[in-house]
Amino acid sequence: MSKFFKPLVSAMGALSASLVAGPAFAAWQLNMTPGVTELSKQAYSLHMTILGICFGIAVVVFGAMVYSIIKFRHSKGAVPDTTLLHSTKVEIIWTAIPIVILVFMAIPAARALIKIEDTRGSEMTIKVTGYQWKWQYEYLDQSVSFFSTLSRDSNAARQLGATTDVSTVPDYLLSVDNPLVVPVGKKVRVLLTAGDVIHAWWVPALGMKKDAIPGFVNELWFKADQVGIYRGQCAELCGRDHGFMPVVVDVRSQADYDTWLKAQQTPSTPVATETSATEGTASSAATSTATT
Repeated sequence: MSKFFKPLVSAMGALSASLVAGPAFAAWQLNMTPGVTELSKQAYSLHMTILGICFGIAVVVFGAMVYSIIKFRHSKGAVPDTTLLHSTKVEIIWTAIPIVILVFMAIPAARALIKIEDTRGSEMTIKVTGYQWKWQYEYLDQSVSFFSTLSRDSNAARQLGATTDVSTVPDYLLSVDNPLVVPVGKKVRVLLTAGDVIHAWWVPALGMKKDAIPGFVNELWFKADQVGIYRGQCAELCGRDHGFMPVVVDVRSQADYDTWLKAQQTPSTPVATETSATEGTASSAATSTATT
């Protein structure tokens, strides 16, 4: 028996050590986050509704199973009931109930899907093109265009043989030189495509993710309710540096956005980086929520 228990004890010890380690729980979270857009909050609400229904079904089903096992066990002299065998009434009941539940679940899901695809009433349109391994943002209504790539400090720290402690790099692998800047409270229509292979534009706090496919244009929309910086990544395996292709959306007040836009439309003015003054206390708080 000792030969069996020694490896088991060792494995349990290693597991316990890993569980109590601080860094292992740095980003531990059991549920989705509501996000900062109308669509992300609706998706969160739908998720919680469906989760509640599934939990209720589990309680009823497993409760009936446990009750039946305990109440009608053979040791208490239980006799099998044959009256339900091939019963038309029972067949109808246990077919109708799941259908009603599925219809109840399908109605809000269909509403959410329809709303996700409804880009009517957009107040600005941005074309996003994915390349290996960067993003190009083109503001079609404002004649502004720039590329967004992994920030220099993250890029330097990720290199083989680098001596930089990545824990000292702000937003390691989730920061860029030129973020996408949009105004708060405005419905933004995004046209997605790619110039080489399939990419996927994804920002969890905005609740939207879609593929960027060469020769094809996908579209999505979002309307951020809070000022802040929200981070995501390319969610499609697009090649060697797939893990180093972050997406950063800088949501600003209308006044700050107008100032930024005017600066970009001025010749020889460099595109503002993430270290702008708007990435202050409020933005930092939003960043911690968005990257969870």
